[in-house]
Amino acid sequence: MKTFMSFAAVLLLASTLSQTGYAAKSSNDLKKELEAVEQQAHDAAVKQKQAEAQKQQSQKLKNRTQTDLGVVLQAINDVSSQLARVSNDISQTEAGLRQAEIDLKATKQRIQTREGMINTRVRMMYTDGMVSYLDVLMSSNNFSDFLARADSLRMIVEQDQDILQQQEQDKQAVIITQKQLNSDYARAKSLYALKAERKHELNAKENEKKVLIAKYNAQIENADDISAHQEQQLWALADQRATLFKEKTAVEAREREERAQAEARARAAEEARRAAAAAATRTATSAPANTSASDSGSDSGTDNGGNSDDHIQPSGSGMMTMPVVGARISSPFGYRIHPITGEYKMHTGIDLAAPQGTPIYAADGGTVVVASWMNGYGNVVIIDHGNGIQTLYAHIHNGGTFVSVGQSVGRGDKIAEVGSTGNSTGPHCHFEVRVNGTPVDPMGYL
Repeated sequence: MKTFMSFAAVLLLASTLSQTGYAAKSSNDLKKELEAVEQQAHDAAVKQKQAEAQKQQSQKLKNRTQTDLGVVLQAINDVSSQLARVSNDISQTEAGLRQAEIDLKATKQRIQTREGMINTRVRMMYTDGMVSYLDVLMSSNNFSDFLARADSLRMIVEQDQDILQQQEQDKQAVIITQKQLNSDYARAKSLYALKAERKHELNAKENEKKVLIAKYNAQIENADDISAHQEQQLWALADQRATLFKEKTAVEAREREERAQAEARARAAEEARRAAAAAATRTATSAPANTSASDSGSDSGTDNGGNSDDHIQPSGSGMMTMPVVGARISSPFGYRIHPITGEYKMHTGIDLAAPQGTPIYAADGGTVVVASWMNGYGNVVIIDHGNGIQTLYAHIHNGGTFVSVGQSVGRGDKIAEVGSTGNSTGPHCHFEVRVNGTPVDPMGYL
């Protein structure tokens, strides 16, 4: 809406200027109007440069933020992988704990069984009294019975020792297993909590980066809108300039004609006055009455002051010359993939590739209506050739513009030098032909 209102204001000014009527204007009036247009064009160019600077800054910040976002996303992927591994460790630990619980129950059952056996033996020893192993051996009936009893006693002793040893091992194993699993489980849970907290922080950073990128995108879009609007204004103001220059040229010619006619009338009046005075003098001195009437007004009204064409705006011939001699057409008119943005869009002119500093010549005679900066174009010159035809020469290097607004140029006059300002991938001259504001293929005019 703001863009529309601003552009409408430019059109309203143009309408106001045209409705004022050129018969009522003086060259001074037109000069003031041109100065007002120049100020507007200057302001538009400044705003466009500011918008471009803002866009570049926002783009730089966006690129940096996108790099940071890439780092954050990689960190999120790493943490997610770590979380998956820790979660798997927790699952395995939980499975181990469940198995340990089963083993613990079985071990406790074995311990209870052994304790029952031990308690039974203790009760038997208590009720039957302590029987000496030697007495058992000495009560043998023969040597074979002695060996059998000795072997039995050995087995009993070994069994008792084995029961006690297994009992102690099972108890220690249960304690160690439980402690290890509990430690592993606690460590895994703690690690999982840390990783989850880290992932939460990274997710917050991801959202923060995305918000920043959206903000920078909005700033870039706004800068593009401002730049496009200012470009429209500059084109509209260029048209105004062309109209005012024509008006000014015509008014100046009319004023010169009027001055010449006034001077001629003044000279004729002065001569008539002098002739009348001379006649009166002759009459007073009784000069012959038959005075030649041819002496009066001999030069009356014959000098119209001339019709100088020095300030008349030159118009285009209809046949244009190539603005850069020997240049290669690196990109023709028409739709293409933009070499910088990668967008498929209209290329409104032709690109003439040439080394930095190569001369740029006016394709035809006309009046310079723009000689300033236009964002994507960089430094530009726009020439109005009359009949709604304008030519544009873009990407001129800094300090390479040799004409100024309002200057009349002829076909083939040097106006600038090749550069690479604005959106450019290398030195070249972007050349446009516009008819009533619409870009057309320049090749039809060259």
